Amino acid sequence: MIWKVKQGYRVVAESGRNTGTFSSRKQAEKRLGQIEVFKHLRKTQ
Repeated sequence: MIWKVKQGYRVVAESGRNTGTFSSRKQAEKRLGQIEVFKHLRKTQ
């Protein structure tokens, strides 16, 4: 999920773990997509 913070946009995992802070929402959405891909790859192995 993406949260708006003072520094920009923060990508936070469902567990609450911070996975990065980005200056634009577009960058944050790109990172969130990367995380989803890796979650899917881990499940198939």
